[in-house]
Amino acid sequence: MQTRLIPELLATSDGREADRILRSCVHCGFCTATCPTYQLLGDELDGPRGRIYQLKLALEGETPTRSTQQHLDRCLTCLNCETSCPSGVEYHKLVEIGRERIERMVPRPIHERLMRWGLRKVLPYPSRFVPLLRIGQWLRPLLPQRLRSKVPVALSRRPRTVVGAAAREATPVGLAPRRVLMLDNCVEPALTPATVSAARRVLAALGIEVVQPTGGGCCGAISQHLAAPDEAKRFMRRNIDAWWSEIEPSDPKQTPAGAILITASGCGAVVKDYGWHLRDDAAYAKKAARVSALARDLSELLSAEDLARLPSPFARDVPRRIAFHPPCTLQHGQRLMGRVEALLRGVGFELTPVRDAHSCCGSAGTYSILQAELSKRLQADRLDALQAGAPALIATANVGCQTHLAAAADRPVLHWIELFDPQRGSVLG
Repeated sequence: MQTRLIPELLATSDGREADRILRSCVHCGFCTATCPTYQLLGDELDGPRGRIYQLKLALEGETPTRSTQQHLDRCLTCLNCETSCPSGVEYHKLVEIGRERIERMVPRPIHERLMRWGLRKVLPYPSRFVPLLRIGQWLRPLLPQRLRSKVPVALSRRPRTVVGAAAREATPVGLAPRRVLMLDNCVEPALTPATVSAARRVLAALGIEVVQPTGGGCCGAISQHLAAPDEAKRFMRRNIDAWWSEIEPSDPKQTPAGAILITASGCGAVVKDYGWHLRDDAAYAKKAARVSALARDLSELLSAEDLARLPSPFARDVPRRIAFHPPCTLQHGQRLMGRVEALLRGVGFELTPVRDAHSCCGSAGTYSILQAELSKRLQADRLDALQAGAPALIATANVGCQTHLAAAADRPVLHWIELFDPQRGSVLG
């Protein structure tokens, strides 16, 4: 694609990146076939090709409109388009550059500004988020349906302990000692606490030491996706500072962390991009690139051999026939298509067929709040596909997908690592 970006923009790193990405697009349209919002709305401007064209015009100097902003707002950033693009267009980088610029140029209505500001000032901070969440969950049965659907259901906080031999702490299985950092996610411990506890117990059973330094927190995704990149970078730098003494310890006798483990695939996709986001920061660029290289999803850290050494989940009456929902951030953002599915099949799970498994469930971070109508339509479509094969439960790999699907599913929805928790009892209760 030919481009004529304005000179002052081309003089910046973001401008040069945008120009490079735009030039790689040949407007072939393969992306529209997999774009959820295009499939729902049938509007070219609500598909990747149309959004790229709108971004191109804005970056070339044409004044963006409120309509331009709304078409970008309706983008889930699910990145279906990236994995279906034969030209390798890095859409997520382009849309983040464009969103920031348009956010500065197009004023939003006051209610939108307040909502987006509130999400950025509450969700990344557990001390603010958790009390509000608990109040909302307590009042949930009394709320009108329209508001009730926006409050995540309270999921299990303390898995039931199994009685008998299966309840014993799993002993290390003879693997070489491994040491990993663990991201201190902002909303996951409150929304899906069983994920965090299950991951820790599974890793302990495999002889993997988990280190969680103080001072870290939100990965920056919420701010980044809400067009507040400077705020997002502050979160990123804070995490790097918190982790660095474990990545490069000053004591030569201390074993450095071999990976940064991230249990939520949405956070993982962002941490793996730290190097790109901080590429122009002289003090953090090299550190950020190192962090990105160390970031690992649970499915990358654990092998089929690891899972096979754990106590069999079927001895705890975990059902074999399940459905798996691969989050967009796992299969499109991190390009780990089929990784979890292969691990689950490798230990004996039977995965039910799921129509259009590449599609988004509609959670997409804050999308389910800001674009509730579209989000609900996507949620209904995914649940129809996931439940069509009559699985006993639905497993996934991201806190947002889990809580979003669980709000309307007629069977349990959990993180796949919970299936292997050696202390957990029934996963169906």
